Amino acid sequence: MALDQSALLEVLDALKAADVGDRVRQAAETVYQALIEAELTDAIGAGRHERSAERSNQRNGHRTRMLSTTAGDLELKIPKLRTGSFFPSLLERRRRVDQALFAVVMEAYLHGVSTRKVDDLVKALGADTGISKSEVSRICADLDVEVGTFRDRSLAEQQFPYVFLDATYCKARVNHRVVSQAVVIATGVRADGWREVLGFAVGDSEDGAFWTAFLRSLKARGLGGVQLVISDAHTGLKQAISAVLIGAAWQRCRVHFLRNVLGTVPKGSAEMVAAAIRTIFAQPDAGHVREQLGVIAGMLGRQSVKVETMLRDATEDLLAFTSFPAAHWKKIWSTNPLERLNKEVKRRTDVVGVFPNPEALLRLAGAVLVEAHDEWQATDRRYLSEATMALLTAPTTQEGLATPELMTA
Repeated sequence: MALDQSALLEVLDALKAADVGDRVRQAAETVYQALIEAELTDAIGAGRHERSAERSNQRNGHRTRMLSTTAGDLELKIPKLRTGSFFPSLLERRRRVDQALFAVVMEAYLHGVSTRKVDDLVKALGADTGISKSEVSRICADLDVEVGTFRDRSLAEQQFPYVFLDATYCKARVNHRVVSQAVVIATGVRADGWREVLGFAVGDSEDGAFWTAFLRSLKARGLGGVQLVISDAHTGLKQAISAVLIGAAWQRCRVHFLRNVLGTVPKGSAEMVAAAIRTIFAQPDAGHVREQLGVIAGMLGRQSVKVETMLRDATEDLLAFTSFPAAHWKKIWSTNPLERLNKEVKRRTDVVGVFPNPEALLRLAGAVLVEAHDEWQATDRRYLSEATMALLTAPTTQEGLATPELMTA
């Protein structure tokens, strides 16, 4: 259903010209909502409570979406479906992020951040005539509330067997100096196989106290049922995991580990070493994976004792994934599932360059992550199937692992 908004905009302009105050916003909200419902009806072949042979799906509640317009901020209800997802064509998926970027750039401009791109960014965002400090404060305050509400939401209603932790780095001014700040992101896979953004923070990722405080904040919000944490070997992180997420195993990211190993070998040998180490993870079961690690460690040790030592020292942490269903291995042996999220955060933060303060960085990164979370909830594909997630609570053998026929399901 093609939606032409020109008629709607003409009506709103007329109402504004008539100076009818809050009725403009109310009218806009009503019309937008009607257009959304009309598009959904057309998409599924039936209206609300309508019996129809052409119906292809069922409505399943709504989720709230804020839309900023010239008539004011509109609170719209986006319908959800029993199967699949729906997003109205008249809305922009990245509205929240664009508003966040707008707020951050304006704040940087007002703080006198020296960057040649600021003026171009301001114009690209449609603010050729500038913006008042009060307007910047209003936009920032609204975003802080929205991002803060998401960060503080309860996690107690679900169990999260798998938790991924990673960090991406950006520049921000701290105490009048430009320093590198880590945007730490936690995502989790629920017991039913769906993925969520659990939390995020800005700080020094090499600080053990920072990691401990971050993980404690997740626990305080109700994070539970964690069986495996996947991350890189950041300083202090492993200790923080064992201290806060008691009983959870730790999987050292195989991709980050491989990078660490390749940093110790000559460039001419890097391809051979990488190919050899990858064979460890190509084995069909836990026994063969562990056996192959020993073989490869011995083979590479003839050329580099340091590489052999690294492999043998990291064995337990690198092979923690083998205690879980084989159907999950490819998605839990590294933090690669977070890479796309990190790249999107970097893509948006690179536009700003240097942030005026850590709060501005958190605002923009948070807005990106809220958008990603919303998109995960709207998709019709689970990250891991519900059937394979059930293997985590399946009957176990004496060794504590699910039976072989379940492990390979």
